[in-house]
Amino acid sequence: MQGTICFNSIVYPKTNHSKSLRKLADFKRRGLSLSISAVAQNVATPEAQDALKRALAKKAVGLVKPGMVVGLGTGSTASLAIEELGRLIKQGKLKDVVAVGANYQSRVLARQFGVKTVDLNDINVIDIAFDGVDEVDFNKNLLKGGGAAHTMQKVVDSFAKECVILADESKVVLQLGSTFPVPVEVLPAAISPVLRRLITLGGVPEIRSALRKDGPVITDLGNMVVDVSFPNGIPNPADLEMRINMIPGVVENGIVSGIAKSVLVAVQDGDSVTVLDLEEFVKLINVPTNANSVQ
Repeated sequence: MQGTICFNSIVYPKTNHSKSLRKLADFKRRGLSLSISAVAQNVATPEAQDALKRALAKKAVGLVKPGMVVGLGTGSTASLAIEELGRLIKQGKLKDVVAVGANYQSRVLARQFGVKTVDLNDINVIDIAFDGVDEVDFNKNLLKGGGAAHTMQKVVDSFAKECVILADESKVVLQLGSTFPVPVEVLPAAISPVLRRLITLGGVPEIRSALRKDGPVITDLGNMVVDVSFPNGIPNPADLEMRINMIPGVVENGIVSGIAKSVLVAVQDGDSVTVLDLEEFVKLINVPTNANSVQ
């Protein structure tokens, strides 16, 4: 059963540490160890991806308590979490909850599903934020920005007391940069010198083009996005994050280190889904836990 996970029902692990360890031991006794190359193969169909994302959304919203200020991320998984949050509010199960959206889309979705939104500048604290991710390594370093909203996502996530990242199993990588380039938000007037500096860092930059209009993608903040591939991956995410942000003209980049307090990973085989903490997930795959440098 190498590369396969078989669970009998949707399981949301208990927070009790000893119970989690017993569950992991049981999984391993049943031969449910994964190889990292097989992980992405488990998420092969849109239906499977949707099941994982909905399980993550329910788990994330289950962490929200009445009276909390919630930071809303972007992307398909975060959108489902916003929908679930609105459903519980309408049912009266969550009262006095307000939300801060990371971008225009998340604010519109929140209002659509009945979640009251407030401006970031009008609050003193965000109790919990949940957000999606393009890649996450074993040390909770993140790569974000596929939707060109990473600048404000990082602001909201870093402002929260607890930042919870939602990832399906295919998003967990040994090293950042394995699949996705690093999005870099750049002032339009500085695009050429920034491109040259990114090349000196070993990157291969490309201005992101819009899909349904001529010209480049323009962010909510009025800036351009450069996608930078690193052929050898990103062995030291925190260092590269800092180096990119030190380039004059760069607003922010999509590497996120030292912000995620917890990462929830959804895994699936057929119709069965389980949501694990990243640490639990790592124990299930047969690769060294020091596969990436600790930041």
